[in-house]
Parts: sequence; structure tokens; C-alpha cells
Amino acid sequence: MTTFTPQTAPQVLDIVRWAVSEETPLEILGHGSKRGIGRPVQTEHVLDLSKLSGVALYEPEELVLSAKAGTPLAEIEALLAKHNQQLAFEPMDYCPLLGLKPGCGTIGGTLAANLSGPRRIKAGAARDHVLGVLAVSGRGEVFKSGGRVVKNVTGYDLSKGLAGSWGTLAVVTDVTFKVLPAAETEKTLAVTGLDDAEAAAAMAEAMGSSAEVSGAAHLPEGVVGRFAKGGLSGSAKTVLRIEGVGPSVAYRIDLLTRLMKPHGAAEVIEEEESRPLWREIRDCRPFADGTEAPVWRVSMAPTQGHRMVDAFRRAAGANAFYDWQGGLIWLRMEAEPEAEVLRGLIGHFGGGHATLVRATPAVRAALAVFQPQPAALAALAARLKEQFDPKGILNPGRMAVA
Repeated sequence: MTTFTPQTAPQVLDIVRWAVSEETPLEILGHGSKRGIGRPVQTEHVLDLSKLSGVALYEPEELVLSAKAGTPLAEIEALLAKHNQQLAFEPMDYCPLLGLKPGCGTIGGTLAANLSGPRRIKAGAARDHVLGVLAVSGRGEVFKSGGRVVKNVTGYDLSKGLAGSWGTLAVVTDVTFKVLPAAETEKTLAVTGLDDAEAAAAMAEAMGSSAEVSGAAHLPEGVVGRFAKGGLSGSAKTVLRIEGVGPSVAYRIDLLTRLMKPHGAAEVIEEEESRPLWREIRDCRPFADGTEAPVWRVSMAPTQGHRMVDAFRRAAGANAFYDWQGGLIWLRMEAEPEAEVLRGLIGHFGGGHATLVRATPAVRAALAVFQPQPAALAALAARLKEQFDPKGILNPGRMAVA
């Protein structure tokens, strides 16, 4: 196997053009932090972007940051923190879940996987904050989409189209994101003892209030003890995050406490404990147990998620917790992934998406890791692939059978 490690965008272009001329596929990697997600890619050559690194432009007053695709996300977040700014979509760190050292992801991988965290319910995902990209298509052609300004109208926004494509359409070499001021402080209200259905109702009420909740998660009894080093052990906890300036946070926490009183006993978690708790929720830390036990990431309507989980538990052994007001469900299996059962139940309860984010290579090779697309959407995806990568050079088979 040959591993190419370009240090400049022109070198990336040369490598892709060579691969196109030879009709030989490439596996596209940053630091390989999400290599275990998706179907295993069978290629003889790897395009490693880890040397394509560095922040090219950062203008805090303009709320814009541009970086090379292989720049570590941790490096970017540390730079933003010095200026009290952040990537508001709170990108997840998959590294611990996949048995890797925390913080090993890149900014290019953040876009490729369209990452987000608990704040997605308020701020959206990576695709909602990307301003522009420089990339090389599978045809061996350089293209630029977007720019370095927040307001940018240039027709169809290809930079957003590349979000969530997992390196199958183009090799992104440079990316520009909108950044935002970080919250001065935060607090979390934890309601104790609710079952999944009661928690769904409580979170819906909180999200519909004027409290401006920026995180809503439910940690059932079988999972709650794995958070905060056991500090949340005991009964289930439904946690609601409030962020902002101090007086506003205090006022909204008081409002939320009164609103949640009919649902059960509640306590306030202060900033020092709130911040690490939401990082653990973001990174699915309860299931980061050093094993390859199957873990599913399920996205569906918050009103139906708990119903689906209840039905699934009756059919297969699984542990679960909820983020995004119940719309994001993390499921850990003890045995086989049970893909057909899970996806059948998701369809029965209104539809959604199930992605197998952790499993052995053999399991990933045998299953549809990403949610199978309806015929019309699959046809559109095939046309996009044909336009961007007609010879199937980039990450073949990563998202579906090549």
C-alpha cells in the first residue's frame, strides 16, 4: 500500500490527477479518527491529508476562520478559546468512542462528516456554518465554493453539499467556517426520575419556552451512572442547558426550574460541572468503553424516539440515551447490530436515519452502515457521484457498495 502525504493543495491535485489517469482508487484520510465509521474502503493507495495543516486566516472581529483540511480540530478550538469564540455547532469528537486518543479529529473531517453536538437544536451542524471550501473533485479538477464572508451568494453552495459526503465526492484542501462568541457562562437544570416518555414531554415543554435552552438530553437509569465519573448515579436525569451572560442565565434557570416543577425534583448543575457533562453527552462517552460492541446513532422525530427505543428493547438487548430533545438516540448493542429490526421500527415510528458508528470491520463490510436511501434520493446521489467522481476514485464503497 502506498500512502501519499501532500503538504500543499497543488500536490493534492497532482495525486488525484494521477489516480484518475491510472483509474486507481484512493482512501481519503485526515488523521484517520473516523476511519472506523462506514464500510471498510478497499484500496491500494491512501491520500493522507495530515500534513496539509495550519490556520490560514483568522479574523476574530469578522467572525471568520480559514484552515487547511488536515488541521487538528483541537488546535482550532484552542485558538478560538483564546479569543472567547467557538464553533457554535459544537462538533462531536468521535475519537474516544472509536478507541482513539481524544481530540484527534481534523477540521476537514468535521465538514466531511457534518459533525455537530448538543447545540445542534439551536445552532445547526457544520453545514450551517461553513462559508467556503477549496477542493479537488474526483475528475482531477480544482473548484472553489463560497468565500470568506458571512453573507455570500454565489448560486448553488457546493460547500454545504460536501458536508456529510465522507470524502466520496471531492478532496477538500481548505475550509472556511463562521465562528461566534462563546457564552460567558452556563448552567444545567437536572430533573430526576423521569422515564423516557415523561422526559420527552418535559424536554418538549422546555424547548417551547422562552428559556432559550441550548441542550436537552435524557440519561436513563441504566446509563446515567456512566456520566460525570459516577457523579450523576442513581435515578434517571433529564438535563437542560442554559447559556449566556450571568444575569440572563440566572433568570432563565429560575424560569425553567418553575416550569419543570410539575415534572419532578430538580437541581442546578453549575458551570464547572455542566461543561464537562455536555462534552460527555456530545462525545457519547458512556459507550466509549474500549470495545467494538455495536453502537448506533439514530436520528428521528423527538416525539417518536422513545417509542421506537421501547419497541426495540423488546426485540433486542440495547442500552440507550437521548440528545437533541430526544431526536438523537445513541444505542449500544451487546450482540449483533440487528439492522433490519432497528430500521424497520424507525420506519414504523415515522421514519428517520440509523448509522452504525461502531462495529467490527467484518460487520461493517456486511451491512448497510448508513441509512439506505429512498429510490429517488439514491438516484440523485448517483448523479452527484457521476458529476464529481465518475471513475469512483474517492473513498469507493465508504457509504454504499461501490
